[in-house]
Amino acid sequence: MAKSHLFRATKSTVAHAVLGVSVVAAALAGQSAAHADTRTAQAPAHAAPAAAKSHPESEIKARATVSRVLALAKAQVGTSENAYGGGTKFQKWYMNSPRALETLKRDGGTRADYLNAAWCSMFVSWVGEQSGARSMIGWDAYTVEHAKWFAGNHRWGTTPKPGAVVFFSWGGSKSLDDIEHVGFVVKDNHDGTISTIEGNTGNGSVQQRVRPTSQVVGYGYPNYGA
Repeated sequence: MAKSHLFRATKSTVAHAVLGVSVVAAALAGQSAAHADTRTAQAPAHAAPAAAKSHPESEIKARATVSRVLALAKAQVGTSENAYGGGTKFQKWYMNSPRALETLKRDGGTRADYLNAAWCSMFVSWVGEQSGARSMIGWDAYTVEHAKWFAGNHRWGTTPKPGAVVFFSWGGSKSLDDIEHVGFVVKDNHDGTISTIEGNTGNGSVQQRVRPTSQVVGYGYPNYGA
């Protein structure tokens, strides 16, 4: 997965294929590797997100709470991609964001590529932006680099918590380089599973899911306000 690309061709040519050397052959729990955020070249260790909007940190933390973030994520449930694997507001937003230029310099491609690219990490990033939590959640189109941003900021761990950003490897790997998918933790079910909200899952939509923790690589912990 770490050797493959972010950008996908249209479904009519290579169904949810991404540019690069290879994609993960199959996914557990009905999740296709076509819905994994991937890219091509080996990127830098991690790229810090651009500065948040010009709100004082106290103001950001006051409104960027767990409940606000999860409510916004849940409100997106049912949002679906088009027949080409794109067209969502998450992809359109990312394509037009300053972050797109930064990730293009790192990963290659063009802005337009993001319109049909795998978008689970773009969904998480969009929720962070719209809720005022971007500086805590980060923003990226590539799941591996998104996870490395959390790790590089000492906000990485293995305990599920509501509002945490959860990173998956369908084969059960615990290596950040093998991450294939990302979403938000809603709750720990205390039975070896977690409830989540994820973008670009199942048939290419935002859905609430129940996932086994055996598929979790780790969790990023945003520094939410009280």
